[in-house]
Amino acid sequence: MSLFFFNYLSRKTEEFKSVSKIVGLYTCGPTVYDFVHIGNWRTFVFEDVLKRVLIFNGYKVKHVMNLTDIDDKIINKTQEQKISIDQLTNKYADAFMADLGKLNIVRADVYPRAREPKYIAAMIDLIGKIIQSGVGYIKDGSVYFSINKFKNYGKLSGTNIKGVKAGARVDVDEYDKEDPQDFVLWKASDARAKEKDEAFDSPWGIGRPGWHIECSAMSMLELGKTFDIHTGGVDLLFPHHENEIAQSEAATGKKFVNFWMEGEHLQVEGEKMAKRLGNIYTLEDIIKKGFEPLALRYLFLTAHYRSKLNFTWESLSSAQSALENVKFQISNLKSETRNSKVSDLHLKKFKEAISNDLDMPKAIAILHEVLKSDLDNSQKYRTILEMDKVFGLGLDKIEKQELPKGAKELIDEREEARKLGDFAKSDKIRTELAKMGVSVEDTVDGPKWKVKKVES
Repeated sequence: MSLFFFNYLSRKTEEFKSVSKIVGLYTCGPTVYDFVHIGNWRTFVFEDVLKRVLIFNGYKVKHVMNLTDIDDKIINKTQEQKISIDQLTNKYADAFMADLGKLNIVRADVYPRAREPKYIAAMIDLIGKIIQSGVGYIKDGSVYFSINKFKNYGKLSGTNIKGVKAGARVDVDEYDKEDPQDFVLWKASDARAKEKDEAFDSPWGIGRPGWHIECSAMSMLELGKTFDIHTGGVDLLFPHHENEIAQSEAATGKKFVNFWMEGEHLQVEGEKMAKRLGNIYTLEDIIKKGFEPLALRYLFLTAHYRSKLNFTWESLSSAQSALENVKFQISNLKSETRNSKVSDLHLKKFKEAISNDLDMPKAIAILHEVLKSDLDNSQKYRTILEMDKVFGLGLDKIEKQELPKGAKELIDEREEARKLGDFAKSDKIRTELAKMGVSVEDTVDGPKWKVKKVES
């Protein structure tokens, strides 16, 4: 079955065709100076689903995700805390890796760090080629990219550079998203910065790479001059991804990336995440409130990656309840599955959904359709496990639940009491069941039970 993805470069949904036998996938990773917030996690889960869909459709994937370990924010924080770059970045890189596991995100094949010698060498080489092409220029020991000399600047983001003052430069890692200017490729520094591993030798003097050049050099070194898919959050379209295209294509004369896929924003209580609003949450904040990380993953799957998603604690609670309900039903499906088959009908519908620009809300609906279907238990179970190769909800790790002796009779007796309106008896039986480690939830489809470990 063919795959179709929305390509931000053309603003169209296009059929995906790989450059080579192995799909080259580059995803912009975190700047490791703080804990990753849930807005970033939405992007990383989208990218994980994308990779899983490619693999599900028979592709081999080489996935590269950078870890930015040098920029203005990192340097400022190390100076504030009086610690080394390695002390700061290793702490948050380790936390990021641990959180990947909690969200069941498949790890990338390569996690390049900008300060590694081979990548610094690749950046210096790339900047040299940009200067040779005539679009890079040196000024006071720094190297800049002249956007007016690159004729296709703005082709990804639609940014209009008409009227930009020649020589207007920006040498910080982030700048106003509405203000295109010549951007820094190599930022001049001094010997003191080099002693602290904040700067490196180059043909233009001591300095450090600009943020944009890092991704171009690392991605091309690992995946080639032209590769298949580059992803990130939609906020990176301009200036970051726009600048990546410009500097890469100026240096090589070749198309940089075929598909640009961007994940939409996550809002919190209807507003943009901001420190002043106190609404920036990390995965640890989620856990501390009693939610399991995979409930957050489930919530992300309920909205299309190109649609805004509004996070609320109520929506997360609903997602956790929905996930627990799915797990509960699956725990009662688990049986001998060696010779059982998947439902070809439901799996075909599932493949059509995920192959249509990762339509995960529709795929989730098909999951619930399978649970409600008349398929036999083993067929439901096998079909859902096949789907979970893309969902990544860990449904294959759910243990089959069995009621303690006598509990089934009590559940039936309680349901009969409820039908007769004898709620005092119903509550009494619920208490008896709780002592046995069985919780009961009354639903429109009848009672649903869950076995909990009884503490001795």
